[in-house]
Amino acid sequence: MNYDVIIIGGGAAGLMCAIEAGKRGRSVLVLEHNERLGKKILISGGGRCNFTNSNAGPENYLSTNPHFHKSALARFTPADFIALVERHGIAHHEKKLGQLFCDTSSREIVELLQRECECAGVEIHLSCRVEEATKPDAFRVATSRGVFTSQSLVVATGGLSFQKIGATDFGYRLARQFELKVTTIRPGLVPVMFASVERQAFAELSGISLDVEVSANDALFRENILFTHRGLSGPAILQISNYFAAGESFVANLLPDLDATALLLAQRQSGKELKTVLAQHMPARFTQAWCGRFADSRPMHRYSTEELTAIARRLEHWEIQPADTEGYSKAEVTVGGVDTGELSSKTLEARRVPGLYFVGEVVDVTGWLGGYNFQWAWASGHAAGQCV
Repeated sequence: MNYDVIIIGGGAAGLMCAIEAGKRGRSVLVLEHNERLGKKILISGGGRCNFTNSNAGPENYLSTNPHFHKSALARFTPADFIALVERHGIAHHEKKLGQLFCDTSSREIVELLQRECECAGVEIHLSCRVEEATKPDAFRVATSRGVFTSQSLVVATGGLSFQKIGATDFGYRLARQFELKVTTIRPGLVPVMFASVERQAFAELSGISLDVEVSANDALFRENILFTHRGLSGPAILQISNYFAAGESFVANLLPDLDATALLLAQRQSGKELKTVLAQHMPARFTQAWCGRFADSRPMHRYSTEELTAIARRLEHWEIQPADTEGYSKAEVTVGGVDTGELSSKTLEARRVPGLYFVGEVVDVTGWLGGYNFQWAWASGHAAGQCV
C-alpha cells in the first residue's frame, strides 16, 4: 500500500509528527514494533509523565551544533503543548523548576496522542517490525506485516535507553545505510559507578542524599545527589552525566552555600572533631565516611591552618572520576545521534536524501532532566510534520 508519509516509531516524536502531517491532509502510516504506543511515555515520570518543562529553551540542550534545535523549539513551545493538554482536560501540576506532570497517569498523554491521531486520520500498525527500508524511487518499507511505500519516511525510533521496553539501534543503522553521519553515542541522564576505592568507602551510605553543586566541562547544576550501593544517582548526577564522557571526571561542591575555609578556620581552636563540625551541615554518616576517606577526623585544634585549608578545598572541589555509568539499562536518554549537520534545522529532513526525516531522541540533541526531552520530541515531530 502507498502512503504520503510513513513514520517508524510510535513514541512522542513520531506521534506528534503523524498528527501534524495528518492535519495537513497527508495519508500517514505509523509503524510501531511494540504491542502498544508510547511505552516510554507510559513509564516516564514515575508513571505520571513529566510531559514538558515550562522553562525549556535552547540552553537546556546538548548538541554538537548548539544552534540546531533553536528553530524547532521556537516554533512549538511548552505553552503550545500545555494548551493541547488543557484542551483535552488533563489535570496537571508543576512539581519543581518548571517540571509539569499529569495529576493522575501517563496514560492520559498517550490517549491524547491517540485521539489526535484518530482525528487526523492517521493509520497505526502495532507489533509491526520493520525489516528493511530502501529508496529505489519512493521509499519502500518491508515489515512483518507486508510492504508499504511512501514519498516521505520519518525515523522516530528513539535511542538505546530503556532497552527493557524494546529500544534498538535501528535508527542509527538506517541513517548509516543512507550514508548519513552518526555522532558517538553514550548513555545520558544516567547514574554512575564509583571506582573501587570510593565504592569501598561509601557503599554503606546507600539511600543518603545531599544537596550539592556539580560541574563538568562548563556545565553546572545545583541539585541532590543520592548514594547507591554502587555509586551515585539523584538529579544532580543524572544532569551532569550528559556532560562528561568515559574516563573524564566531574566535581562536587559539598557545601555550595558556605565558604568552607571560613567555616573550618572559625573552629580552629575547637575541641570538636572535624566530622562533628561537618555534621552540622551534612548527614553524620556521610561526614564520617568522607573523613575516613580523605581527612582522618580528629579534634579541630590538632589541624594546622594549611591542613584545614586543604580539607576545605576538597569539600568544595571533590573530584570524582567514575569507573563507569550504569549503562543504557538505567539511562533515561541517549547522548549523541544522527549528526545535525546532515539535517535541516527547520524541517529535520536529511539534506542529501530528500523525503527522509529524523526526529526526537535519534537526533544528536539531548535535553536536561525534567521534561526537556519530551519538549524536543514534540517540537521536532511538529517541525517535520509541517513539511512531510
